[in-house]
Amino acid sequence: MPISAATPALLVLADGTSYPGWSFGASGTAIGEVVFNTAMTGYQEVATDPSYCGQIVTFTYPELGNTGVNPEDEESTHPQIRGAIARNICWRPSNWRSTQSLPDYLKEHKIPGIYGIDTRALTRKLRSTGAMNGGISTEILDPGELLQQVQAAPNMAGLNLVQEVTTKAVYEWSEKTDNHWEFRPSAESAAGESFTVVAIDFGIKRNILRRLASYGCRVIVVPADTSPEDILKYNPDGIFLSNGPGDPAAVRDGIETTKALLEHRKPLFGICMGHQILGLSMGAETFKLKFGHRGLNHPAGLKQRVEITSQNHGFAINSESLGADVEITHLNLNDRTVAGLRHKTLPFFSVQYHPEASPGPHDADYLFDRFVESMRSHKAPT
Repeated sequence: MPISAATPALLVLADGTSYPGWSFGASGTAIGEVVFNTAMTGYQEVATDPSYCGQIVTFTYPELGNTGVNPEDEESTHPQIRGAIARNICWRPSNWRSTQSLPDYLKEHKIPGIYGIDTRALTRKLRSTGAMNGGISTEILDPGELLQQVQAAPNMAGLNLVQEVTTKAVYEWSEKTDNHWEFRPSAESAAGESFTVVAIDFGIKRNILRRLASYGCRVIVVPADTSPEDILKYNPDGIFLSNGPGDPAAVRDGIETTKALLEHRKPLFGICMGHQILGLSMGAETFKLKFGHRGLNHPAGLKQRVEITSQNHGFAINSESLGADVEITHLNLNDRTVAGLRHKTLPFFSVQYHPEASPGPHDADYLFDRFVESMRSHKAPT
């Protein structure tokens, strides 16, 4: 699209910094926490990841939309981001799987975007000052007026967004990773084995569910406010705590539910927010990171092994608050924050990154196998 035909748009940050640009996607105004993602691919998975609810995402890769979008790559039923920020936009995608352009997709779902922004300068700004609220608008082009709306919005710290993204009803998931994308043909459990997993949905990604199913699990997904008693009625072999948006410490019901479930000593696996919920339920504390970890190449490890991981979070567990019965299994090797933990004697473990890696590397897929092994060793004889 020639600039002469483009609609002006404005980005304003909570500290008063403003960036004029051009509109793509829907017209209107969007307010949210402005963050950046350094991935070179997977923008559709990012846009539809419920963990990004409440956020405006800056994509640092310089051109967005080259491969369009398609129904198979959605991580939830619709885009979850409040808005998108890009350097350049591709209006005519070229990919055999594409069914729609990214601008048309965001417009259909009423999500504004802005392009023509110097995303390198914006990213350096967020790294130096920290993630903060911001607003994108095609309606309000006066920076002072838009700033008033931005500053009136609630901060992410203390914000519980789980109820905006959790399922409203219980459902069972059976779809496995498609054979075209299955990188471990032997991932499924041994013939005849079956493990029932109750997944507590704080904002779960579909590819996490696919990986659990590919490893032979019968997956029952329940709303975040499901009681421990109702969860245990399914007689699960294991319990999964999903990823999700917002401040984990604000998800008090989820923490209390997890505390109650730990008493039953069933194998438990948490990812991202699920990792934080597990830590909080065992007495740890969380804190907000300056600008978060969002990208596909974060190194994580501890001793003699490094995994390149897909990460997406703005909060972390305070290592000094962990009890003596919990050990750290992984650190984010960029800043040494806790990236994985496990109980020393009970079958509870979690990671702060995404082993299903959609998008991203598959270094950590073995964690699903570890969960299955834990369920196998703790399964009651029939």
